Amino acid sequence: MRIVMFPFLATSFIAYIVTFASHNAVNIPWILGKNSVGRFSLCSTIFFGPFLMLARAYAIMKRFMRKESVYDKIAEGLYLGGWPFLLKHLPPGGPSVIDCTCELPRSSFVPEDEYLCLATWDTRAPAPDQIELAARWACDKRSKGKPVYVHCAFGHGRSACVMCAILVALGIAENWKDAENIIRERRKIKMNALHRKNLEDWSKYQVAKKKEN
Repeated sequence: MRIVMFPFLATSFIAYIVTFASHNAVNIPWILGKNSVGRFSLCSTIFFGPFLMLARAYAIMKRFMRKESVYDKIAEGLYLGGWPFLLKHLPPGGPSVIDCTCELPRSSFVPEDEYLCLATWDTRAPAPDQIELAARWACDKRSKGKPVYVHCAFGHGRSACVMCAILVALGIAENWKDAENIIRERRKIKMNALHRKNLEDWSKYQVAKKKEN
């Protein structure tokens, strides 16, 4: 009986850990063990295996059930969308990839040197310093003529938040609110209050930096 119950107890314990770690007041996405090149350690794979496999299965199943495109072109050289688990899911031009997920791996066809990981829980938002890092990274890639693909699981929340900052940093939008409107004209997104708060905090940092200069 104990042997039969163990898998259920283990799964419940993992679910509790994930729920606690993803709470907005705690917010520790690194607990899943995703590293800077989008891979999970052996320990993480063993301990969080059920959750990680479920996250991948859910993303794949929902992708096939939805009729929306995997990605959409937001501006010249800028694409927003979902997790590219197949090569055909990548936009054209061999893009540099900004990954805003903490639960999904980097696909093997995405080069490590063209990849930036901003590990973030679903429905949460990258921190202002992560947003700044992504904006600078994207600007550098675009200055070299590389297209940039920003993705989360489905391209609606986390990645849209980052794309707003990139549009502002590149001078395509005057502020993040205008950037959000630009994105909405091209893709259905679901940014929440936390996404907007962190973007506002990031904007204040930009204003302060300009005053210092």
